[in-house]
Amino acid sequence: MRYERTQKMTNADFWNQINSIIKDGFSSEGLQKLDHYAELFINGRLVYKRFSQAEQYGCAEGGATNVIASLLAGAEIAANNGSAHYVNDFKGEVECGKKQAECIEHWARCVGCWTDSVDKTLSQSLGEQIAEGGEAKVYDHGATLIKTISLDYFVQPILALDRISLHNAYFPETKLNVLGFGRTENGEFKIVVEQPFIEGSHVSDEQIKEYMCNMGFELRNPRNWTYATPDIYLSDLHDENVIKSKEGNIFVVDCDIRINTPELRCGGRRELTTEVEFIK
Repeated sequence: MRYERTQKMTNADFWNQINSIIKDGFSSEGLQKLDHYAELFINGRLVYKRFSQAEQYGCAEGGATNVIASLLAGAEIAANNGSAHYVNDFKGEVECGKKQAECIEHWARCVGCWTDSVDKTLSQSLGEQIAEGGEAKVYDHGATLIKTISLDYFVQPILALDRISLHNAYFPETKLNVLGFGRTENGEFKIVVEQPFIEGSHVSDEQIKEYMCNMGFELRNPRNWTYATPDIYLSDLHDENVIKSKEGNIFVVDCDIRINTPELRCGGRRELTTEVEFIK
């Protein structure tokens, strides 16, 4: 199926189209359209102004599943208020996150990338769980790791998906590929990702600081290992989330990375827009 003249589609037209696909229950034609938009996104013909060019590439590096889920989560926000600013109250933020998760779940079930009782299922299919942090469980998968990421730090799926896209943009050596989604037996929404396994040793706080400063980040709060530029907020960068390989290379394997908005009170200047543009 071909879709022509998308370069003439406006921002409102696009989000109306995505919301129509959602309301129609992800028909066969709707799923084909989503795949088409994902292809345009990955090829750079659909520009998502939420991201810089490098960050959009990072989103694409997370796979088409990451791209489509990010657009579906964005559609919920675009339909309500036209921009992806933080919801003013926590109750509203939770409700917005719930709707995003339900939409992604419906789509993921339709295309076969959904897993019920996800942590139980992965422990049976992959074997040993080798680590657990505040938001993720990690499973040994040979040359790679499988992680199930919760929304504990983010509440809204769109922000958790941002985190994956940003990680891939700034730390491509340990990129996260989105395999799918699921819920735990308690109903907790999870994003399932795959990441290269890096063998090495922990890195000191001073070495991490030097590495991040060389990338242009400023240490803003050593108590929670927070670094920032005017564009990116990054925290939780402690020695368990950074590894030095035998060759002496440093790899960031996990961190809380976000678009740095003024609301984060860390010198941010970005806006969480959902605006898109089609180009030839």
